[in-house]
Amino acid sequence: METDGLFTGPHQVILDQWISCAPFEKLLGLDIVEAKNGRSYLTMPFVYQLAQGKGLAHGGAIVTLADTAVAMAIKSILPPNSRFGTISLNAEFLGPVTKGVLSARAEVKLLEDRKVQGKAMVLDEDGRQVMHFWAVFKLGKEVKISTHRVGV
Repeated sequence: METDGLFTGPHQVILDQWISCAPFEKLLGLDIVEAKNGRSYLTMPFVYQLAQGKGLAHGGAIVTLADTAVAMAIKSILPPNSRFGTISLNAEFLGPVTKGVLSARAEVKLLEDRKVQGKAMVLDEDGRQVMHFWAVFKLGKEVKISTHRVGV
């Protein structure tokens, strides 16, 4: 289907690697610094295009950074091409972002019924906490998870 000359899908997305950014994450400038053993560290520059009407970083962009950080921590413990998705999330904003590069550190733990719980902390470039983030992801039925312990 086309809307005003834009192709609205379905889209075929091919990632560079299992642990890599999807098109939307690339659009936001996310960088996966590290993802291993159920933990991750990502960064995102606060550029003009991510500002809301008062010039602060848009909350949706910050939530995307945190959600992606948790997703990359999950990918670090799953076999490539495993299916999973966010089923719930909560974000607590602690302060405004006006400049610089944001960073998110995330870690996950396995729950029952094919669920993974994750948390992330987002910091501004001065090391100030700007958001706490919690999420639950559901794994696809076919996903086989490793047996090593990963804990939040």
